[in-house]
Amino acid sequence: MLVIFDVEGVLYDEEYLPILAEKLNKQDEIWEITKQGIQGKINWEEGLRTRVAALKGLDQKTCQEVSDALPIMTGAKEACRALKAAGWKLMAVSGGFTLMMHRLQKELDLDYVYSNDLIFKDGKLDGVTINVDSDKSKSARVKIEEWGEKKEDIVCVVDGANDIKLFDICGLGIAYRAQDLVKDLATTTLEEKDLSKIIDIINKHYKLELEAATPA
Repeated sequence: MLVIFDVEGVLYDEEYLPILAEKLNKQDEIWEITKQGIQGKINWEEGLRTRVAALKGLDQKTCQEVSDALPIMTGAKEACRALKAAGWKLMAVSGGFTLMMHRLQKELDLDYVYSNDLIFKDGKLDGVTINVDSDKSKSARVKIEEWGEKKEDIVCVVDGANDIKLFDICGLGIAYRAQDLVKDLATTTLEEKDLSKIIDIINKHYKLELEAATPA
């Protein structure tokens, strides 16, 4: 059994680049491109390159500090703890960046993460290497095959248009506080801002009795 999570807006309660953009007073410009990407209105990869290019020259230290301050989603730790206790595997597939993932992987005990890499030159932001594109299922399939997980035993929890290909590879698709397009394609939706509620959905779908500790 495996749960695949999107990261920004799902495991983290923020979008990274718009916050980073505040350092250069470019938050409106970056948020606009981010929004179009999430809604599927522009080519996602192109949007990502444009956003990173607009932030070129930012200090690597600043990029790391902003990342370290991202808030983890309400209920995320409880949900992950309950799933791990039941022997599930956890994967995160992010259009975001490796420097955001180390802390998340450690705190949520994720088995594997896929993400993109920011390129730094002489300690300044210089560009991006895209490993995860708008078809996130391509990344996820690699580990799914390696782990021998069956489609019906896979749950996806996502919120944006660039996540919907993940629904092709799962048995249960949960749209978490998501765009309308995503809700239309999901098996079910969760509007409440508490990720531990996915445990109730998983229990109902698979007729299980996993318990999530309530958020402190």
